[in-house]
Amino acid sequence: MGSAHTEAELGMLLERARELLANPAQGVLDLGIEPTPPVKGLVTPVGDPGLFTVPDAATSAGRDGPGRVVGTDSRILSDALAGVFTALGFDGLDDEVFRDLVIARVVEPTSLLDAGRVLRDLGQPAASYATMKRTLGRAATGKYRDRIATWCFQHASTSGDISLVLYDVTTLYFEAEKEDELRKVGYSKERCVDPQIVVDLLVDRGGFPLEIGCFEGNKAETSTMIPIIKQFQARHHLADMVVVADAGMVSAGNLRELDEANLRFIVGSRMTKAPTGLASHFRWHGDAFTDGQLIDTITPRTGHTKENNPDLRAEPVWDPGSWRAVWAYSRKRAVRDATTLTAQENRAREVIEGQKAARTPRFVKTSGGKRSLDEASLTRARQLAGLKGYVTNIPATVMAAGEVIGSYHDLWHVEQSFRMSKTDLRARPMFHRTRDAIEAHLTIVFTALAVSRTIQNRTGLAVANVIKQLRPLRSATIAINGTTQRFAPDINTEQQAILDAIQEPKFHALRK
Repeated sequence: MGSAHTEAELGMLLERARELLANPAQGVLDLGIEPTPPVKGLVTPVGDPGLFTVPDAATSAGRDGPGRVVGTDSRILSDALAGVFTALGFDGLDDEVFRDLVIARVVEPTSLLDAGRVLRDLGQPAASYATMKRTLGRAATGKYRDRIATWCFQHASTSGDISLVLYDVTTLYFEAEKEDELRKVGYSKERCVDPQIVVDLLVDRGGFPLEIGCFEGNKAETSTMIPIIKQFQARHHLADMVVVADAGMVSAGNLRELDEANLRFIVGSRMTKAPTGLASHFRWHGDAFTDGQLIDTITPRTGHTKENNPDLRAEPVWDPGSWRAVWAYSRKRAVRDATTLTAQENRAREVIEGQKAARTPRFVKTSGGKRSLDEASLTRARQLAGLKGYVTNIPATVMAAGEVIGSYHDLWHVEQSFRMSKTDLRARPMFHRTRDAIEAHLTIVFTALAVSRTIQNRTGLAVANVIKQLRPLRSATIAINGTTQRFAPDINTEQQAILDAIQEPKFHALRK
């Protein structure tokens, strides 16, 4: 019939032999040998080393019965995620419950109460709900986030570029009626009026998380940037780095503080500064641009009203007394801007003529109680269509205009990380009320984001796609011949390639 190396394999061979014997076409050879009954109390090894089962008389008698599946699980997926967790150094926490909560968050984000179900489906013994709650407290008192942030920085510094960090901020609301010292009503990116918190995130230029911060829900976005950057700088003893942020996240005070801290920055420029910054260019070259044209000039610092001298034809050269401004023109952006401006103009005319009752829109000015079209503002806006500005304190001798723009365009990575935290990892809804529990929850999300980003970088696939392909790989536990044995599933070529990529950092991305 074949050869067997375990009791389970032997049981399957015996079952196959019985099927053949039961075949009416099979002849019978009487050898006059009776089977030897099993010894009561015999200890039989199970498939996993260190696990044993002691069959009783009923179990021993059942050695002639067919095998049966007693359970299946996605152990292969769990082991792969645990391997990434370890590779990032996070097992230095020596907290298996925390690790399991992170893995459960990556696979199927759910409440703490439901996390046990996810873990059992992954073949992991789930801790009790009370133990999980104590783990949240331990994450806060044990400063897990600080330690994880250190390991994230070490990973990013050896596998990526941490000389440039991307910054963004979002809000997470709670389905709660009352405010407290942390959860407060403020400006919501999700257009909600519920109490919320403000969450800041720093990532490297590939989107790998480096730092996360939590602030009161009524904090202005521009007031949370400096604290999180200084925290990151102090934690890793950094004297020099480049911070990239969107224009809406940055105030003039923030730029001044970054500059005084000897940190370099690249931020989006508000279009209201364009007429002043490009005054010389408009005078000497007009408002016609070519697709992809770059203009490297200067813009006033805080407290200054004018830097460019329109009487000089040459673009002024940046010096430490000014901010450097890079302007780029895109024909595609110009078409999009022109369409938007036309729609805004039409809306303004409708309001002026009384055809539409609405709050005063753009390009409508009121004088003497009468509304009229702001022709000057509309003309200026059309003149700037297609332009995008970037402000930096990095000299042109250090970073060319094209590189400044390219670095700013990397901001989509931090936006993607926020989307991952809100969708794939479902940072909300949060079922926690106290600050320590909320901070611990964000620490789990932060860690899960690091694991997810690593998987995405290694495989070239979205983490949701990886989970979708690997979770159906079910290992089976079979009881047969008085013992139990685990059997791995059949893995096709595509699934094996994903597993290989997850386990080997240098594996080429699958999409390539």
